[in-house]
Amino acid sequence: MTNNSTPLPGLRWVDHVAFTVPDLDDATRLFTDLLGAEELYRSTRGPDAALMPEHFAVPEDAHLELRMLRLPPNLNVELFQWWSDDRSTNFPRPSDAGGHHLCFVVDDVDDVIKAIKQHPSIRVLGSRKEVAGDSPVAGNRWVYAQTTWGLVLEFVDRSRVVHPPRFVGPDEWRPNAIPSTSEVPE
Repeated sequence: MTNNSTPLPGLRWVDHVAFTVPDLDDATRLFTDLLGAEELYRSTRGPDAALMPEHFAVPEDAHLELRMLRLPPNLNVELFQWWSDDRSTNFPRPSDAGGHHLCFVVDDVDDVIKAIKQHPSIRVLGSRKEVAGDSPVAGNRWVYAQTTWGLVLEFVDRSRVVHPPRFVGPDEWRPNAIPSTSEVPE
């Protein structure tokens, strides 16, 4: 945020991230079995010619099923499966516009690699890496993995970083720790 920027009024925190997946049951299993998520609820929408184009920017025939999951201790993940006559089945690569990944802090990245190799819905990309040199996160050990539908997951072990930047973590998750935008100094 620059000195001249004004945050959105009342902005408090991120509620969830969402991913569109080709098979909701498979994706839910990966998040619950491998990543320890809890399913919170399920819902459906559409098709609705009046609602879908205006409120979701999708075709009139589009309809969806969703599942909201909680990844302890702090992240809600919404998984969507969409149906539409013109739906693309290509998941963006990290280098594509709209590309992304989801990162998890772990105790030991080598243990995670061993566990991933036992799961049929995800594969390790390359091998474990370690950030070197004068980077502020020198010592980070990390690996990327990719689900069968294309979602890239990163697993990072920050235990070897000598002077890490101030990342958000469990120590910051206390009641009233996040100021509202009206409390942010101008």
